[in-house]
Amino acid sequence: MVLMNYSELTYAGVLGKMIGVYLGRPVEGWAYEKIQAEFDEINYYVHQECGVPLVVADDDLSGTFGFFKALKDYDYKELTAEKFGDTWLNYIIEDKTVLWWGGLGRSTEHTAFLRLKNGIKAPLSGSIEMNGSTLAEQIGAQIFIDAIAMACPNDPDRAVELIKASASVSHDGMAVEAACLLGAMEAMAFEEKDINKLLDKGLTYIENPFLLNAIQETRDVCSREKDWRKVREFLDRKYGYKQFPGTCHIVPNHLMLLTALILGEDDFQKSIMIAASAGWDTDCNAGNVGCLNGIRLGLEGISAGPDFRDPVRDLLYVVSADGGSVVTDAVKETHKIIEASHRLKGETYLREEKNYTFDFKGSTQGFDLCPYSKNHTKYTRVYNSNELSDENGLLLECKGIAKGLSLHVSTPVFLEFDKLAVNFATTASPTLYASQKVTSVIQHFNEDEVQIKQYVLYYDIHNEIKRLESEPLPLKKGENKIEWVVPDTEGMSIFRLGYEILSEKQFDGRIMIKEIDWNEAPSHFYQKGMLMTSIWNTNPFWLSAWSSSAKHFAADFKYTYCISHHEKNGVATIGTQCWKDYSVESALELSLHTSAGLILRSNGHRRYYAAKFVGGKHLDIICKKDHNEIILGSIPFEYKQDKLYKMEFSAYGNRFFVTVDGQVLIEVNDPNHTYSCGAAGFIMDEGTMVADGFSVKNISFD
Repeated sequence: MVLMNYSELTYAGVLGKMIGVYLGRPVEGWAYEKIQAEFDEINYYVHQECGVPLVVADDDLSGTFGFFKALKDYDYKELTAEKFGDTWLNYIIEDKTVLWWGGLGRSTEHTAFLRLKNGIKAPLSGSIEMNGSTLAEQIGAQIFIDAIAMACPNDPDRAVELIKASASVSHDGMAVEAACLLGAMEAMAFEEKDINKLLDKGLTYIENPFLLNAIQETRDVCSREKDWRKVREFLDRKYGYKQFPGTCHIVPNHLMLLTALILGEDDFQKSIMIAASAGWDTDCNAGNVGCLNGIRLGLEGISAGPDFRDPVRDLLYVVSADGGSVVTDAVKETHKIIEASHRLKGETYLREEKNYTFDFKGSTQGFDLCPYSKNHTKYTRVYNSNELSDENGLLLECKGIAKGLSLHVSTPVFLEFDKLAVNFATTASPTLYASQKVTSVIQHFNEDEVQIKQYVLYYDIHNEIKRLESEPLPLKKGENKIEWVVPDTEGMSIFRLGYEILSEKQFDGRIMIKEIDWNEAPSHFYQKGMLMTSIWNTNPFWLSAWSSSAKHFAADFKYTYCISHHEKNGVATIGTQCWKDYSVESALELSLHTSAGLILRSNGHRRYYAAKFVGGKHLDIICKKDHNEIILGSIPFEYKQDKLYKMEFSAYGNRFFVTVDGQVLIEVNDPNHTYSCGAAGFIMDEGTMVADGFSVKNISFD
């Protein structure tokens, strides 16, 4: 069956997940009594009252959209628990990202990660047999499944099959069954809108008699009692945290989630309010409820209450070792799910990927009035043209623009460090770099003389915000295609892309940004020299553009970087998945090590190409894919410790070259064309090296 509104409902599901998480996140860990005393009912965002940002890195979001990468990475085929487990190892940075690192035997996900790392494959890694029922039946399985379910519209059997494989990486028993029930309901919600019918059908996937009885008892109570607080009192007495071992058991949370769905009826706001106000795992429960009701009720349901969307403006962080995809938005993540839905059915999916297309109703992809510009005109609005017409585009409704008074709009392309929460580590790389060419399509609706500037904001070496801008360009009536090469930031991180609308005479009118794109690697991005401004700060802002799973990755006292890792596969990367044919260059000085060198086309930290100095004896080009490391080429090369060697590693198509001190030493092909694009960086196996500078250059050969 073809769903005419599948794409929009998926976007609504992604938004609903985000909104629910952001609603419940500030009070996660609070006692129910404290929530009641402070807020009574959480009907809207309370982040300001709690002193935290609204848009935060959260395991619910990073796990949901990060572990979903397994589908594409394994070409949407034979998606086993083992492959989902390898996805964990590829994208999780140990002790830093995604999970609660609470320790072996205490944190379910941390325990599963350690099992995987030590060679125990999924599903044994998350099994009751290996970890016991207490750990295996905590909440985590349920919170990561929404993207998978949305990729299986009207196909609950497929959704359950994939969710069972994904969830069993870390969980077992009732936790996996509860996740399957929720995923089946989400898959069916694209067509079936009655929550009780969804539950009836979903329960066919539950076999555990205790869980089945608890769900039925909860439904019976909800049929008689409409006050969610009284239902919560019943659940607390019989199924609350005190009745189960562990820190965050699945049963009370799953039952509270179902209560929110049943008693919330067709009211999106009420349903996520109940989930966020009831305590226990507030962001997990509200996020799952928000996703299912986003699918079921659509954008109209989300918008029926207060404006949940405008403060969020589509933004989210999907934190993983793929640093260039961390700063993202609901539109981009929705398209990944839509592609998966086609590919899982064996269908082709052709869509030209661009950075900003504003495809869905009301989407803004993070764009808003620039918070770093003060001379805004009054009564300005920034919204999507599709709220007024059938055309997608970011509509800038201008009023009072004149000489000395302009309009600035911008969107994040990297982390803004003054807006980050400290609860979860947030590592990322920028999505935009100096020397990349930004192409924009701008619609001007009348003959008024208006100009446009493009600009970027970046942190300089002293962590101060600087602005670089284009020359003002006149906009003619109709469609304007403008191109701008981002100026040199001397290796510092760009964190916002913006547009300024100017006019010598008063301008009241509309300008629409239809699309924005940049691709390929930078023509020349670099960091060079000793960039430390203080010996007491070995982790300055400029270094935060790197995603590192190496145990120690810091600014060096003599050169630029120091990379140290006590095991194999210590990786640090920078860049995005749009980097294709390019070279990466650095001068490397090795001390104690097994092997070390440069990486390109990284797709996570266990999938990449590397050029490595090995054991003081030879130089290898390897292709790393999960547990396997294939040597594509090797030559004898004796090198010395504590001596700088200038290495350049280049990729063009499936051809790879390594130059050392200006001499091409090895050239190989990858007959499997394993990776066509990805980030660049360093690799260290069991030791330490320092690196003098780092450069990325887009290349092309005739």
